[in-house]
Amino acid sequence: MSDQLRGKTAVITGASRGIGAAVAQRFASEGANLAISARTLDNHAILSGSLNETANLCRQYGGHVEVIQADLADEKSRATIIPKAIEALGSVNILINNAAAAIYKNLDVYTLKHRRLMTEINVQAPLDLIQHVLPSMISNRQGWIINLSSASKKHPTGPPYDLGGVRGVYGFYGATKAMLDRTTSALASELYGTGIRVNTVEPKAAVLSEGAEAVVGKILKPNQIESMEEMVESILFLSRCGIDHTGKNEVSLEVIDQNKLTVMTLDGEEPHPT
Repeated sequence: MSDQLRGKTAVITGASRGIGAAVAQRFASEGANLAISARTLDNHAILSGSLNETANLCRQYGGHVEVIQADLADEKSRATIIPKAIEALGSVNILINNAAAAIYKNLDVYTLKHRRLMTEINVQAPLDLIQHVLPSMISNRQGWIINLSSASKKHPTGPPYDLGGVRGVYGFYGATKAMLDRTTSALASELYGTGIRVNTVEPKAAVLSEGAEAVVGKILKPNQIESMEEMVESILFLSRCGIDHTGKNEVSLEVIDQNKLTVMTLDGEEPHPT
């Protein structure tokens, strides 16, 4: 452990499992105090992992871990996250908008209900949380906001079009991530000079969280997968980057290469064998 986040406070959404839970563990190992949020407090009907499991894992590092159960699809529910975090932690230095809704279907059968759900969780919720946390960050003259994006936002090339794997069914999910990217760059430009950095980061390859593995795990080849530790290392860098490192749409493995980072295990104890 190197205590890179000692004295910092972070809010992490989608922290019951997957990338969110892994980020929470690494941040805790680096000395951060945490407010972790998700819908699953104790158990999930299908997927493993819960907020309380993540909290228990993180508390072994000695920091404060606040558990905030909330539904990002519900405007009133998500509005409680930042006030509760500030009440528990005093202020918030870092916001990780990790939670996402991914419903993979062809657009000709995509229902309005599904479109609204994905837009609400992937676009509206991150912006709401950012708006709620900005007064605290502006008051402290510093802040790091990291929004989790996806390579699915990229436009397909063709014709002919290669729709193999999940390419033919993640169009709307990619559209919400493209909107998140553009919102991020707009916020970064508007907030420049306040001490707040706003960036997105996406995996270079797929990170097999519990949710992702359930959806696309059987489709992907080994060379299409990156380790959880690599993704987390890139997020950690963006949670302590310099004041002019803002408004960027980053890619995990490129962040690691460009900044010559050593990928560590989630407990921060030793290099991870990537």
